[in-house]
Amino acid sequence: MGDTADSAAAGAERVSPRSPKGRKPEARPGLFALVAVFVRQVVAELKKVVRPARTELVTYTTTVLVFVVIVMAFVLVVDLAVGKGVFWVFGG
Repeated sequence: MGDTADSAAAGAERVSPRSPKGRKPEARPGLFALVAVFVRQVVAELKKVVRPARTELVTYTTTVLVFVVIVMAFVLVVDLAVGKGVFWVFGG
């Protein structure tokens, strides 16, 4: 090992990854700057939104309502079956 290992170890300084040697810490943007960036990004995303046509809206709404009614009927049947089963098992 000798001289090269000792000189390499002596010359190597530990530098924190958070504040590298020779660099100034970056200033964090303030609260209002962050809010302004957020609002600009929201507006940019809303400009990308495509509104559905009336026929698509009616189709989507009908589909959702039919699905909700089917799920409600399923939950009703399962609830009634479990209720009858509990009364049958425990007597009521």
